[in-house]
Amino acid sequence: MNTVAEAAATAADRLKLTEIFVSLQGEARDAGWPTAFVRLTGCPLRCQYCDTAYAFHGGQWWDIDAILAEVARAGVRHVCVTGGEPLAQKRCISLLSRLCDAGYVVSLETSGAIDIADVDTRVSRVVDIKTPASGEQARNRWENLALLTPHDQLKFVICDRADYDWARDVVATRGLGQICDVWFSPSFTQVAPRALADWIVADRLPVRYQLQLHKILWNDEPGR
Repeated sequence: MNTVAEAAATAADRLKLTEIFVSLQGEARDAGWPTAFVRLTGCPLRCQYCDTAYAFHGGQWWDIDAILAEVARAGVRHVCVTGGEPLAQKRCISLLSRLCDAGYVVSLETSGAIDIADVDTRVSRVVDIKTPASGEQARNRWENLALLTPHDQLKFVICDRADYDWARDVVATRGLGQICDVWFSPSFTQVAPRALADWIVADRLPVRYQLQLHKILWNDEPGR
């Protein structure tokens, strides 16, 4: 680079990525669609059930232009920006807007611990609510709820019956069913899928049940 300003401009257009790959979206409203996944590196949380701990460290720096070029080569309409925690990198905001500008159907998977106010509203923000058994309940940023629209989504990963009871009460007291789609998912190997389904039906809970399609099909194979 010829100048400090040029170097700074280049750095401002970079993100640290763990991987880009194409698979079927396994969760939430776009489940089943062939999707390009852009997995950013790093996460400030340590949920006990995390299945992407390999994204906590390492990664490579990518220019945003290079990310868009790689997504274009994937040849699919849906793009999911995930992590780690993608919003831990401030330049994720620019990436999301540029993906929307390019005409993709864009979703963001975020832990719910970071402010989502600056995320482009064209993005479907899939926001986790961390349950007590996750180990990260204290990190929930409840102020994010006021920013949600019907285009967004909320997700609870349920680890046991106590988690379910807690989540059921949160849905009721905060009126989450009137804000956007709310998903309950059994933590893989920790809750029997049928048990969670039976609890939801018994309580007539205004949430949507989901299984992680990618785990059923590929059992957490890398890049799937």
